[in-house]
Amino acid sequence: MERRDVIYSGHVQGVGFRYTAQGVARQFDVTGYVRNLDDGRVELVAEGSGQELDAFLGEISSRMGHYVRNVKVRTCPPGGEFVDFRIRF
Repeated sequence: MERRDVIYSGHVQGVGFRYTAQGVARQFDVTGYVRNLDDGRVELVAEGSGQELDAFLGEISSRMGHYVRNVKVRTCPPGGEFVDFRIRF
């Protein structure tokens, strides 16, 4: 198990990014959250196996990549505090 902290920048707010991420998460064994940041970026935090996270983030990239200019990913140990994947407001 691992955790990925991902920051997406570009035209990522107001395009359904969070709702798409939440829908995609239902197809994978991942937990965490996605939220808009005040500076126009989107933060996504997800926990799961490396393989599930790779597939999950790959699907988000496939669906929303045309809105994304830059992605920063940090991998760290999981915290285990999530029970599902949600949009945070």
